[in-house]
Amino acid sequence: MKRRHLLLPLVATLALSLAACSKEESTAAPGSGAADKSPIATAQAYDVLAAQGKGFAAGALMSAHTVYVLFDPQCPHCGHLWQSSIPLQSKVKFVWLPVAIMNAKSAPQGAAIMTSANPVETMTAHEQLLLGGQGGMSASASIPPEVLAAIKSNTDLLERLGATSVPFMVAKHQRSGAVVTQGGALGVEALANFLGMGQ
Repeated sequence: MKRRHLLLPLVATLALSLAACSKEESTAAPGSGAADKSPIATAQAYDVLAAQGKGFAAGALMSAHTVYVLFDPQCPHCGHLWQSSIPLQSKVKFVWLPVAIMNAKSAPQGAAIMTSANPVETMTAHEQLLLGGQGGMSASASIPPEVLAAIKSNTDLLERLGATSVPFMVAKHQRSGAVVTQGGALGVEALANFLGMGQ
């Protein structure tokens, strides 16, 4: 019986590591610059992303509870997390911050989503195409410099957070108020529990 209880966390950890896209798979991150590379402590992660992250909001825009999600548009696990977040969007504000660590399509697709007239609809359509095996939406490789800079800044923030994969979430636990982080996709119930919304 004890062996079974010891194996469950191990199995959960392995499943989680399989539910994320790793930076080691990267082939086309935006160019390097003189950006701040200092590590961000978990306790400061929420405030740093609130101040420096650039993306789009989905869900309850007036909610006091905000979840920051660093995602790569080419990551299918990010698509699964997007789908898991939809049932919770009536209670939670999700801010999606695109990064570019997967391949050459990452930055153009992130830019197209960010600059869309309706980023939520665009993201939903993109993720359906991505999860359907079609590589996501078509996007111009010509990206406005300020949008490319925002994606690069988000990518730098991901590194400074010590994250090794996407999606990567930063939130404040609804019950304890503590800053919590999570790498990898979660199902709806696990996401609610992570955020402190579970029963």
